[in-house]
Amino acid sequence: MARRIDVTGAGGVRLAAWEYADPPKETDSLRAAPGVLFLHGLTGRASHWAAAARRLAGRYRTVALDQRGHGHSEKPPQAAAHSRAAHVEDAAAAVEQLGLGPALVVGHGMGALTAWQLAAERPELVRGLVSCDMRAAALGAASQREWAQWLGSWPVPFATLADVRKWFGEDDPRVERPDPARGAFYAEVMREGEDGWRPAFEPEQMLRSRETWVYDAHWDDLARVRCPALIVRGLDGELGRAEAQEMVRALPQGAYAEIPDAGHYAHYAHPEAWHAAVEPFLDRIAGGPPAGG
Repeated sequence: MARRIDVTGAGGVRLAAWEYADPPKETDSLRAAPGVLFLHGLTGRASHWAAAARRLAGRYRTVALDQRGHGHSEKPPQAAAHSRAAHVEDAAAAVEQLGLGPALVVGHGMGALTAWQLAAERPELVRGLVSCDMRAAALGAASQREWAQWLGSWPVPFATLADVRKWFGEDDPRVERPDPARGAFYAEVMREGEDGWRPAFEPEQMLRSRETWVYDAHWDDLARVRCPALIVRGLDGELGRAEAQEMVRALPQGAYAEIPDAGHYAHYAHPEAWHAAVEPFLDRIAGGPPAGG
């Protein structure tokens, strides 16, 4: 069962979060469980972490956040509202307002960057982190142009969700081979309107958010993370093995996990393999003293 809880983020932006557990009879027993905050990637939403959060909910207090501009959270129109600092402050607000800290923070893509920047800026809030398929190197202007072209190529509105699944899973020029999980992933970020299905976000806001980090390298942020950190990549993901291993070396307490036969959406498309790689790390950190306070 998922219970919605709203959080007030940076600048008063309302953020939607979901706690994946049955409502407890004893609130104190829930508060005593180690907290896990899940952060989705750019264009994603909290529900992409639902399977992972439910699986861990028996032993952890698991919460997934719709980041600003995404899902059911507010979508402020100002460009400045989509800064890196705002995303990090939002994550800190979720940990503090929901009593999760010091939390295990698990992020995918942009959410992983937010996770390690939170750990660097507010070490007392983060016990450990898991970074899934996010690069530390600068991606540059060409990457931003490619993203703008890709977002502009979406044939919206889609007539049906089946059309969404087919396009993202088969027809999207970025798809090298049919991938039903990718189609399902993007079907979750659509909402129905009078003329069909469109994304539950503003593409221009996604580009604004991305341009706040795509031109910069983030090695210094990694080096400032003092808590244990796991770098996770799918064998066919966007993060290459050499860069991932260099990220591990940059971290004072870095570890590495690789998921075979998986790409950028490893946690969503291959949940069993993802859990096999990540759960031992979480259990080890949760069993020890907080590292960063």
